Amino acid sequence: MRNDFLLTPIEYLKGVGPQRGEALRKELGIFNFQHLLTFYPYRYVDRTKFHKVAEINEELSFVQLCGYITRTELLGEKRSKRLVAHFRDSSGTIELIWFQGIKWLEGKFRGDVEYVVFGKPNEFKGRYSIPHPEVDIVNEDSIKLQSSMQAMYNSTESLKHRGLDSKGVLKLQENLHALINKNIPEILSEEIIQSNHFISREEASKQIHFPHSANLLKAAETRLKFDELFFIQLRLLRQKSHHKTVTHSFVFSKVGEYFNKFYKECLPFELTNAQKRVIKEIRTDVASGKQMNRLVQGDVGSGKTIVALMSMLLAIDNGFQACLMAPTEILAGQHYDGLAKMVEPLGIKIALLTGSVKGKARKQILSELEDGTMHIVIGTHALIEDTVKFKNIGFVVIDEQHRFGVEQRSRLHKKNHIPPHVLIMTATPIPRTLAMTLYGDLDTSVIDELPPGRKPVKTMHMTDDKRLRMFGFIREQIKLGRQVYVVYPLIKESEKLDLKNLEEGFESLEREFPLPDFKISIVHGKQKSDRKDFEMQRFVKGETHIMVATTVIEVGVNVPNASIMVIENAERFGLSQLHQLRGRVGRGADQSYCILMSSHKLSRESKIRMETMCRTNDGFEISEVDMKLRGPGDIEGTQQSGILDLKIADLVKDQQLLMMARDIAQRVVDEDQNLDLPKNLPMKNFLIQRSIAKTDWSKVA
Repeated sequence: MRNDFLLTPIEYLKGVGPQRGEALRKELGIFNFQHLLTFYPYRYVDRTKFHKVAEINEELSFVQLCGYITRTELLGEKRSKRLVAHFRDSSGTIELIWFQGIKWLEGKFRGDVEYVVFGKPNEFKGRYSIPHPEVDIVNEDSIKLQSSMQAMYNSTESLKHRGLDSKGVLKLQENLHALINKNIPEILSEEIIQSNHFISREEASKQIHFPHSANLLKAAETRLKFDELFFIQLRLLRQKSHHKTVTHSFVFSKVGEYFNKFYKECLPFELTNAQKRVIKEIRTDVASGKQMNRLVQGDVGSGKTIVALMSMLLAIDNGFQACLMAPTEILAGQHYDGLAKMVEPLGIKIALLTGSVKGKARKQILSELEDGTMHIVIGTHALIEDTVKFKNIGFVVIDEQHRFGVEQRSRLHKKNHIPPHVLIMTATPIPRTLAMTLYGDLDTSVIDELPPGRKPVKTMHMTDDKRLRMFGFIREQIKLGRQVYVVYPLIKESEKLDLKNLEEGFESLEREFPLPDFKISIVHGKQKSDRKDFEMQRFVKGETHIMVATTVIEVGVNVPNASIMVIENAERFGLSQLHQLRGRVGRGADQSYCILMSSHKLSRESKIRMETMCRTNDGFEISEVDMKLRGPGDIEGTQQSGILDLKIADLVKDQQLLMMARDIAQRVVDEDQNLDLPKNLPMKNFLIQRSIAKTDWSKVA
């Protein structure tokens, strides 16, 4: 068994060479044999089935025909130049069309030879043709090709020009598999393979590219998907175990005056049972002597910030400082405004440190952090700068951590000689399987209750023809003393168009709600920050009735009196964003409403999003639907994590396999965390080879 076989540079494979090798590296990221081996087909076509020309219809993705090419002709000029071959079988005729490679194909086809044609039919004005089909003379090779399912591979225009379309990639896979002779080492223990009836890794690789049957293809998919999911979970669970057994932190041994006084005298509302449960979990963690790494998930308005504050008070009671890092200045400012009011009666010193804080104010904050007179600092990336030094940081809160890179978070750890406790908060509910994959190394808490007195927001979907009815409803609510958000999409690719929509919307609202009875604010990302703040403050103070805005108000605005959220072009928003926007209302005691405005023409996915929003306020249920619609890689922040670089497994379709992989990984870690037992050495070797076991960042949550 040669361990270096799979690392052989791709240009050394027969049929590749320097030029194709460069193209494969650039276009598909295929650098070596291992990369080609794990470049999996995106679908399979059954080459055992033949169709008749007369049977072709729109439901057939691919067809395979057998017959004769009666004649060919060149049509068009320059860019519209094409080669058309007239193909006939016993049921009828169809045109085969090529726009590229015409010189090579011209004169190649003979009228007295039987051909096998394979391709994707295209319908135009009621007539079918097959653009760029595969054409082979009927002989032993073509019959052999048609005796099994054929793998189909993604390609690019650049690769196709070099003869590496799907069929060309399949040929490279054939050349590679001809070299495989026990050169693919096993990476699972024999115990796991046998107890789960897995086929070998080498057999799985062969069957995924050249399946002999549907059953063997299924077995190959199961084995390769399990491998991907298992090693992600094994790495995460080993990190988690490492934290619990090796990484020490400060012991918060007492619940002192700050915590108790706040709990008894300063709480703005009674804690929910969910909040109490999470605080108890945190107290247990910080008293254990091991570093806490805990993720707190909670829906919009569930009271995560109170939990974070009370946790920071525990740190202060035990002689430590605390900090909260948020991804934007708006969010950091919102946290500061809310927390500063709550801790004012306690005499706690709290500061806001962002890139905008300059001069004397900045120097004073830095000085008070270093001498210990500053208890809590709230800020952005500014907190991780080298100039920020703490006397004794013991507790770190990271809000919306998917916005921060691993290296950024690690720099907070180095602000003390012993790593501080870490609490991570997210207001973006994460589906269970995604949380298990992204945050599988963390302990997880869920705040699944809203504070008492909160009424669920009522959501309705209206099409453009109901706009006058929507205006009438807004008018009624404003007369009752309520305020209204009207939000327009702002998507980078079409900012000019969107800004025009926003301005036109503002003008139409001004006509419907004229001065002096109604006052309207407008806020968008193109405004200067002082103008934006001025407009926001007018709305916060109740000086304007309606705020017309882009999604800049998704975070950073808390107006309990605002009871209506109108989302224009709602079909252009993702579910997660719709849910976050809806969370801007429903913060007071009054019944609140979210109105989703859209056109009549909606895609299937848009209809599902509208129906889901109207049916439920549960962010976790919404996140599950969102992941099914968009896929886990498109959920905000998950792409940059790198963890979701899954080549064959799917977190939506393979949930059961993920649960099974995690259970097995947990048993392995419980028995042999360092993978030192002989049976676990294949797994350890694989982790080392892939550099997954390196712990440069593994101690960082």
